[in-house]
Amino acid sequence: MQKPAELTTRSESPADNDVPPGFEDVEVNEAAAKLSSVQVSEAAPDAGDEPDTSLKTDSLVERDTEVKKVLADDTLYTSAKTFEELGLSPELLQGLYIEMKFERPSKIQAETLPLILTPPHRSLIAQAHNGSGKTTCFTLAMLSRVDPALHAPQALCVCPTRELVIQNAAVLERLGKYSGITMTSTAAADYATTRRARINEQIVVGTHGKLRDWMSKRVLSVAAMKVLVFDEADEMLKQEGFLDDSVRMMRQLQAANKDLQILLFSATFNERVKTFAQKAVKDANQVFVPKEDLSLDVIKQYRVYCPTSADKVKVLRDMIFPQCERLGQTIIFVRTRETARDVHRLMESEGHKCTSIQGGMDHTARDRVIREFRDGTTKILISTDVLSRGFDVTQVTLVINLDLPVEKDVRIPAFETYLHRIGRSGRFGRKGVAFNLVTGDTERRVIDEIEAYFKHPIPEVPYDNEEEFVNVLRRAGLTEQEA
Repeated sequence: MQKPAELTTRSESPADNDVPPGFEDVEVNEAAAKLSSVQVSEAAPDAGDEPDTSLKTDSLVERDTEVKKVLADDTLYTSAKTFEELGLSPELLQGLYIEMKFERPSKIQAETLPLILTPPHRSLIAQAHNGSGKTTCFTLAMLSRVDPALHAPQALCVCPTRELVIQNAAVLERLGKYSGITMTSTAAADYATTRRARINEQIVVGTHGKLRDWMSKRVLSVAAMKVLVFDEADEMLKQEGFLDDSVRMMRQLQAANKDLQILLFSATFNERVKTFAQKAVKDANQVFVPKEDLSLDVIKQYRVYCPTSADKVKVLRDMIFPQCERLGQTIIFVRTRETARDVHRLMESEGHKCTSIQGGMDHTARDRVIREFRDGTTKILISTDVLSRGFDVTQVTLVINLDLPVEKDVRIPAFETYLHRIGRSGRFGRKGVAFNLVTGDTERRVIDEIEAYFKHPIPEVPYDNEEEFVNVLRRAGLTEQEA
């Protein structure tokens, strides 16, 4: 387990009767006019606003949950209590202890690393909590399988976004610091344009498009590949996502090496994607956490029925915003870019400090917004689903689903996205609250189905009862009890 990271929180809070800046003198009729201009969208999410796996944390989250294993053969695997039991090189142990500051394997690492590192090096389909140590599992697999004497690509990690490429490459560099193993990525500065020189680095991390280009131009040889990793594998195997490219890449590498080890890692796998993965990667070992255990107990979830869409924004203004200054940081999830812009404009017009992010922004603007939120310059972030996965900010304690997450038909619940959204709060074992704002019969059915799917109650908070909102936050441990 990694040593707990130091958590920093702001000690300054306004008095209990303070209100956020800009709300002191707003007349009721003026506020109503502003609220009426904000339309909570019933449209499908905008293209390009699917979950974006932005930088993840290295901090591990240990939970007393059941780990289900399905083994492909009768090989005996023993759970590892120490990293030394795994037969890792002294150089990799140095990386774990000195660079990563680990003391012993997390629960997921203890169960999955023996499955990966023990001959005959079977493939693995693995699903477990965010922050449980999955990244270390597959980075150790790549580093441990490389022959340092062979100067050719031997391990390939494929990611859905550039941000995740950068994160995984950074972990590889830290873990492999003392090994002498070389690595490169599609996000490296000198590869901004299509690379022409043949790649000799032993580990390569990249996005589908650039890797496919390198392989087609014979810049990246797959002849010596031993390990193929798909991070956020559920996204990579979605029919409407990267599925065709992922399968094509698997087949190409398997043709070059019949003993190729394929590692599929994600925090979530729906049943359709799981079934496909089991067919695509035959004879693989499997590790899964039951879906009802994925809904974190530290995150208290509530539903708020609102008569109209405008009432949703009014709940933000009257019931939630006055509490935000006394909490940590807040993320408000919406379905479309238009809603993100509208809510952001409303809040700013009333003097509230906030920011917003959505898929239509360029990388520079997105990086700025993320940086401001990470360093606490802004405490409230409005976001489409670009930040529903992998975005970790220690001080986030409140998540608000202004729009419930649904599939493209806007009727079927997006269960995995819901799990990832609420998981933005309660990071590193801290407490968190998620409010789901619900309007109309369709959204009522969606929240009921989410509740049933995760087997986790989502009780109601009256939309016009500020005292009950305050009580909810107190019971969750996010505000102080009155003397």
